[in-house]
Amino acid sequence: MPPFTVLHVCMGNICRSPMAERLLALAVRERLARRTADPAADAGAADHLVHSHSAGTGAWHAGEEMNPPAARQVRSRGGDADDFGARKLRSEHIDAADLVLTATADQQEYVVALRPDAASRTFVLGEFARLLAALDTATLPPATDGHPDPDTVHARGAALVAALEKSRHGSSSTSSSPLPTDDLDDPWGRGDQCFSRVADEIEEAVRPLAAVLLP
Repeated sequence: MPPFTVLHVCMGNICRSPMAERLLALAVRERLARRTADPAADAGAADHLVHSHSAGTGAWHAGEEMNPPAARQVRSRGGDADDFGARKLRSEHIDAADLVLTATADQQEYVVALRPDAASRTFVLGEFARLLAALDTATLPPATDGHPDPDTVHARGAALVAALEKSRHGSSSTSSSPLPTDDLDDPWGRGDQCFSRVADEIEEAVRPLAAVLLP
């Protein structure tokens, strides 16, 4: 079974989606260290369980490093901003993803237009966080004790995505469409304060996701 794969999408793939990619990877690594009582749990072991990567709807910045203020946010929170290269979103990225998280509703529509069969596993990041906060995670497959098993993590992730898709369409009290407040502001060209706020909003989604996958 491959790792549970999360694809983050924004516009240029140098600010929001790279921060989401690396902050989720950091959250998974921290959860793994806590689960295994091994403070030296490395990125390779975490990536074997949850693969976090990203792409942009445009190719303007293809090959570029993460935008410097975005990289500063990742590093200041304990993450790794090295060895990053922006890339244009392709169909095969979507096909291989178990979960697609976009920065905005426009980008969600772009993903679904490119791959209509991905609609049920594509969420705006803020929408995902909002739905996850209301979910009873006790309904998910149980986690293993001790060192996490990739099959179990993948099963929990797949069940989580299915439950959130059902939640956003199956309740009259839950909007079936993202809310305007679910979008992440584009911090490109703005100051560190804006990047910090956006990074905080990203962590509000990816840390609970890591906690569900590795409880």
